[in-house]
Amino acid sequence: MTDSKEKNSFEKSREHLANERTFLAWIRTSIALMGFGFVIEKFALFLKEISLVLESNALPAKGYSSMIGVFMVALGLIIAILAFLQYKRIEKQLNNNTYFSSSLLSLLLTVIILIGGVLLIFYLLANI
Repeated sequence: MTDSKEKNSFEKSREHLANERTFLAWIRTSIALMGFGFVIEKFALFLKEISLVLESNALPAKGYSSMIGVFMVALGLIIAILAFLQYKRIEKQLNNNTYFSSSLLSLLLTVIILIGGVLLIFYLLANI
């Protein structure tokens, strides 16, 4: 009887630790998105300052890189919030022994990244 309880306790611990690792992976993803958005935004600012220093009108008057940078930071924030909600939901399910897998967060992030990638391709092709 003691071996069974120890095994169940050990398996439950492994499940909770796996849930925590998944949560931390989502947090790393959100931090990467926010960092990438910050770099995009600051690069847009850098380009504006360079054009002012060089007194050049070579840059288009309406650039979308600032909006893309802010969008990426916001997306990272949303992913962090959704990751926490999913972590807590799965933690509750594991405690109640009623775990049901869900790939909503993965699907949402994939769709957003795909749409963003396609829009970025069109934006880059328009500037060639």
